[in-house]
Amino acid sequence: MSLQVVSGLDQLVTIAADRVVELAAKAIAENGRFTIALAGGSTPKPIYEKLASEECARRVDWARVQIFWGDERCVPPEDPQSNYRMTREALLDRVPIPALNVHRIHGEQDPKDAAETYASELQAVFGGDAEKGDPPAEGFDLILLGMGDNGHTASLFPGLAAVLEQRKWVMVQYVEVVAMWRITLTPVVINAARNVTFLVSGAGKAEGLREVLEGAYQPEVLPAQVIKRRNGQLTWLVDRPAAGQLKNVDLY
Repeated sequence: MSLQVVSGLDQLVTIAADRVVELAAKAIAENGRFTIALAGGSTPKPIYEKLASEECARRVDWARVQIFWGDERCVPPEDPQSNYRMTREALLDRVPIPALNVHRIHGEQDPKDAAETYASELQAVFGGDAEKGDPPAEGFDLILLGMGDNGHTASLFPGLAAVLEQRKWVMVQYVEVVAMWRITLTPVVINAARNVTFLVSGAGKAEGLREVLEGAYQPEVLPAQVIKRRNGQLTWLVDRPAAGQLKNVDLY
């Protein structure tokens, strides 16, 4: 695991966007495509806006980028709570990416059907069997994740079965704390990625980040702990306010 502490959100945005651009170029050069799963939430939005800027966008071969999501709320694609809508407005509408390269989770459908459809689409792109229990034949080049102040990531919430799932690639669950159905990638897929990058910003995340990184291993309580390096690189990119309670980090 790599922990990178930066001064603030602006620097985090710049570094994260550069990381996406660099990994895209590397994957396309090696394999002819770049596969990425995007995160929802407030921290990633300015990163997507940065990627859509002329400075970054011209450095990416968007025709070879395949975009997925780590999770989605079960709402229509135009709903203000939709991760897809946020990403479309911040990034997708502003870069020349083919529509067929955008693999959204259909939150407006019956949740169970939407999860099955998404799993099938993942299977078609990455190979393998989404129900058998093995990870995809080919992992994501990059998965971006956020972290809630309660230690959840994607829609892996404390106490829910998806946190410890070892077979299915995609699960649908009703999340009581937000009173909503959510669809999420499971650790089976996330831990098979070549690169996973957590994006954590703000003092409100400081206590949760300390518990996740320095506390006892209890993923049922702190789901972000279940994300571990398998064969790829796990990076925590956090700003100084979020890292403020870490004991083993020199912030100055």
